[in-house]
Amino acid sequence: MSDAAPLPTAEAQDGGVAHEIYPLGLKITGRLVVVVGGGPVAARRARALVEAGARVRVVAPDVCEELAVLARVSAPGAVELVARAYRPGDLDEAWLVHTATGSAEVDHQVSDDAERARVFCVTAGDASVGSAWVPAVARTTLTDDAEVTVSVTAGRDPRRATAIRDAVSAALQSGDLPLRRRRPTPQALGRVWLVGGGPGDTGLVTARGRTVLAQADIVIIDRLGPRALLHELSPDVEVIDVGKTSGNHPVPQHEINALLIQHAQAGRDVVRLKGGDPYVFGRGGEELAACRAAGIEVEVVPGVTSAVSVPAAVGIPVTHRGVARGFSVLTGHDGAAEVPGGADHTLVLLMGVTRLAETADALVTADRPAATPAAVIEDGFGARQRVTVGTLADIAERAAAVGVRPPAVVVVGNVVRLSPAWATQAR
Repeated sequence: MSDAAPLPTAEAQDGGVAHEIYPLGLKITGRLVVVVGGGPVAARRARALVEAGARVRVVAPDVCEELAVLARVSAPGAVELVARAYRPGDLDEAWLVHTATGSAEVDHQVSDDAERARVFCVTAGDASVGSAWVPAVARTTLTDDAEVTVSVTAGRDPRRATAIRDAVSAALQSGDLPLRRRRPTPQALGRVWLVGGGPGDTGLVTARGRTVLAQADIVIIDRLGPRALLHELSPDVEVIDVGKTSGNHPVPQHEINALLIQHAQAGRDVVRLKGGDPYVFGRGGEELAACRAAGIEVEVVPGVTSAVSVPAAVGIPVTHRGVARGFSVLTGHDGAAEVPGGADHTLVLLMGVTRLAETADALVTADRPAATPAAVIEDGFGARQRVTVGTLADIAERAAAVGVRPPAVVVVGNVVRLSPAWATQAR
């Protein structure tokens, strides 16, 4: 008889809480897993197993269409259909078994055979019969192609487990949970993400934008990028401000390109956070070309452009049935007079405040008279959002009278009449 002291129980080890299960991830690639049953539950289990690389043997007198299709489209040898009732011996050489027959008697028999064979068994009908449980699973692929797998069990309450899983998955997708890598990766180069931050409201940043931002080592931000997002970053994330104002470009574009390349070549993941969309007057195409020329991997994450969203914020749709059939977007520095179309074709001018009087005069044509409505929307979605309306004949004067200042979006066309401001300001 041994004098060795007994091993401490789970209860003794962690202060009074005994755990019924031991969470574990299984690598089943190339290993045989038996699924007993041919209905929809068995089909879901079989599909997940095939996706994990297992060799799946399905034992059932009849199988549903989903299982039949899975067997047809899977790689040769991935799914074996045994068209008969379960028999002892069907678990030979199996590493794992799932039973979902709808028959308590058969499920018990499979579970008992698995116990004798020392094979873990998941029982769909009555979880208490089996020796293993399938959690609610969410998988999130991160920017470095690593996969975060979240598995939730909740006291054999699958609906509760699913609800918790979905909440955690949403937090991962939104970047609310810490996603930055903590171990160096084998890759020598970092990556660059050109992220459109939308018009400034953090609620209008895409889920993908938040996800990559949560994984960044370096954030290079524009003046109009959603700066409130910076408060959510880890303290060790470096933020580089390259903001430009009218006539003041402290960091020229070629230096911004060089910063992206420099940090990525040093193995850091870089987010270039812009206002609006990277490809709508955001110089995103130039940055992408520079990074690719240097061998840096780049992903463009589109954003909500202010050309559409800011007018919408004050009740101006850029198109409207019977009013405007199309719209054009240009900068206030472009040759506005060359843009075709009349008052039924909306013009959206970005960065147009400085030369507003000159642009308004140039836009007056035979098809676009001086009486064409116009609006200037300042700081769309920001704390000082304001809309000033008028016509091409007087919009510059009205804007100067109230002290309009950038950032602002100018809208020209009959759609301006749809804004509530038109009823109160226009004379």
